[in-house]
Amino acid sequence: MLKAEDVKKAAHGRWDNILASVAPQLQPALKDHRKHVPCPVHGGTDGFRVFKDVEINGATVCNTCGFFTDGFATIMWANGWDFSTTLKEVARYVLLPQSYAAAPVRHLPQSTKEKVTDEEVITKTRKSLNDVWSKSIGCDEKDAEPARLYFARRGISIAIPEEIRFHKSLSYFDGDKKMGNFPALLVMISDVNGNPVTIHRTYLTKEGKKADVTSPKKMMPYPPNLNIVGSAIRFKADTQSGILLVAEGLETALAVMEGTNLPVWCTGNAHLLENFVPPGWAKQIFVFADKDKPSQQHPKGHGQEAATRLVQRIWGMGIKCSAIVPAGAIHEGEKSLDWLDILNQKGKGGFPSLTAIKVVKAA
Repeated sequence: MLKAEDVKKAAHGRWDNILASVAPQLQPALKDHRKHVPCPVHGGTDGFRVFKDVEINGATVCNTCGFFTDGFATIMWANGWDFSTTLKEVARYVLLPQSYAAAPVRHLPQSTKEKVTDEEVITKTRKSLNDVWSKSIGCDEKDAEPARLYFARRGISIAIPEEIRFHKSLSYFDGDKKMGNFPALLVMISDVNGNPVTIHRTYLTKEGKKADVTSPKKMMPYPPNLNIVGSAIRFKADTQSGILLVAEGLETALAVMEGTNLPVWCTGNAHLLENFVPPGWAKQIFVFADKDKPSQQHPKGHGQEAATRLVQRIWGMGIKCSAIVPAGAIHEGEKSLDWLDILNQKGKGGFPSLTAIKVVKAA
């Protein structure tokens, strides 16, 4: 059985190379710990850096996103992964190093690195995003059967929103190695002004199951001149009512839509949930949080902590906000309890009613 302590011990003194291979977007900072570079998550100009002893513990810091105390926390934040995925990928590096072409990027001479301008990166990234999106189809089309099967398997019976698209055959890469082509769900992630930033992908099988790959859910790279902090996956909303529900995952958001008949947006992960920025028309926001098991990094559960911080910040903006956490215990062997679980266990009866929502007190 894979133990975090064993992996951490094996990674000691090697975190600079691990980060460079597992999260290559960190490489600019790893070249020189004294250098401040754009944040790999939200962009900017010079807010991110690694610590001088990064090879020992993998610690990094972003002036906006916060301090990441070790390599596991850094990778989870940078890649949008959960701890289980992160642990497996780090273990694959430290225990089976031949599975990675892990060059010590931080120590490579500058002369060996090809110079690429920001404008070239922006152009290339935009083209990649546009190419993927332009080849997608609606989930109601004949060839999108894997998408419909996927949501049916997850227990979601409402019509799939038109904002969710389907790609019949999308390339999946593990690092630089192409692992094959798979059907995939696509959703656009938009910034605080509603402008597209990047695409979230869920890789599937033709039978409508999650693809058997290391990370079936992935966010595409986005242009360095854009900012992902505060962003969300936006579905149609009733702007007149001023009520908006927010959830973390795509399937969770759809479950909340089905259970409440209210508009729901989602952020894709807990980090983006915590930093979500509401639209100007929102008068009352309800955060349908995941109930996560406590961990060393998140003693109150990552989902609960992210939701609490979001609620506090939104109240500070003068907007009413509450966090609603699923009632019940997390089942043995599971890492969390979310609102999709509630929909499957209790149906719509497990959700608060519109009347109840309107009188919820601030968290």
